[in-house]
Amino acid sequence: METTLLIWLFYLSSFYAFIPGLISRIFGFRAFRKGTSENEFALTFDDGPDPRYTAQLLDMLKRYEAKATFFVVGSHAVQHPELLKRMQAEGHSIGIHNYVHRANWLMWPGSVRKQVNRTNEVIERVTGQRSVYYRPPWGIVNLFDLVGRHELKLILWSGIFGDWRKRLGEDRLLKRMRRKMRGGEVLVLHDCGATLGANDEAPENMLRALERFLKEAYAKGLRSVTVEQLMAATHKAHQAEQKAKGRKLSPAKRLLVGGWLLYEKAFKWAFRLQEAEGAPFFHFRQTKYSGQTLQLADGKHLEKGDSILELHFDNKMLFDFSSRSRSAMQTAILMVRETERSLPKIAEHVRRDPKLREAKGLYGVSMINRGPEQFGFQVLDLPESLFAKTTRVYLKILLGVLHPSGASRLGEQSQLLVPKIMLMPMDVLLTRDFKNHKRENRRRKPADEPAHADLEHSGEKAATDNIPAETQPASAIT
Repeated sequence: METTLLIWLFYLSSFYAFIPGLISRIFGFRAFRKGTSENEFALTFDDGPDPRYTAQLLDMLKRYEAKATFFVVGSHAVQHPELLKRMQAEGHSIGIHNYVHRANWLMWPGSVRKQVNRTNEVIERVTGQRSVYYRPPWGIVNLFDLVGRHELKLILWSGIFGDWRKRLGEDRLLKRMRRKMRGGEVLVLHDCGATLGANDEAPENMLRALERFLKEAYAKGLRSVTVEQLMAATHKAHQAEQKAKGRKLSPAKRLLVGGWLLYEKAFKWAFRLQEAEGAPFFHFRQTKYSGQTLQLADGKHLEKGDSILELHFDNKMLFDFSSRSRSAMQTAILMVRETERSLPKIAEHVRRDPKLREAKGLYGVSMINRGPEQFGFQVLDLPESLFAKTTRVYLKILLGVLHPSGASRLGEQSQLLVPKIMLMPMDVLLTRDFKNHKRENRRRKPADEPAHADLEHSGEKAATDNIPAETQPASAIT
């Protein structure tokens, strides 16, 4: 019985404490521990503020124009609010290090939450701002630090040197710090020696070693920044890397894209889609309209049984546009330019084929809610149906693959994922000068309305307009 109880206690403690700590330390899950920067590193200081050492540290940082992040113990901060005010005034960041220096493994989730909130209340009362950065004592996290507390950013480190022990000495400490003298590192030091396991006079060695470290680092062109600044630099570097390498897909997304493009080939073969010479962005076929009666802009009506040209995007080109683009705006611009080139060539193709000229117009279903009017399309509501509902689900899946910002846009754009009918009468296609009409529209656009507004708005959704035509009342732009 006692052995079984011990085994269960071991399992529970591992699940609550050891495994989460391992995940955060080794894999960096939900934790920032190292950045990407050529010449910026982050100095961080734990356990303060201390009336003897923190003021000296701030003086030194000011001399070298260095910025740092202070993870304060709440019980210390409440005694020395003037030091917190000075940290804020001199451009440093302030983070949370619990109210008392106690490991999260030894506290229940509710106790940790109280520690964090109580420290944050002290910080807010003194500085007027709540902190979003959290480093638990000794960097020890529990299960609820990983799955909860999403309002906080967990900050660990890439370099820790044992500076809380006085016997380490100034020279040995500096030697260890030099190994991490490069951009992107998150270094942790301690400006207070009053915590359990630390030596009260240890920060004296830290201050002397740090000054020598800063002199050498700055001579190499390195500089210390706050964690917030290093995180921003890292994000910017990752964006540049993605731009250089192109957007990489996860295995699941590669499988989805591969199957989707294979489906398109089968669809083009099964429905004998055509394309105009020099206009590969659109495929089309002549078919019979099977939906509700629609009124055209010229006063005529599109009725069930009428001949139409059903439009489909080339899905591979659409995916390539999105993959190459750095933003939704760039995707939209590529699509608009390709549409400008394609529509005149489609019109020329239709002029040469008397049978195609019998169609009443171009027809499709698209997620583009603004913008197509500049090309002569009418945009009409699609009647609510099973097709409309299933299309929304389908498009949300594709949005996570096609959009430059990925699935993060789903929450913002979900209310806009509404399929619309796009309709262009045949006489508009055959008589319209698409480039001149666009120029005239730009000249007529009010000065206070940015010319790119329609492009950006439509581009975010245009990159996801790939709807299986055979499931629609009269098919779609896919």
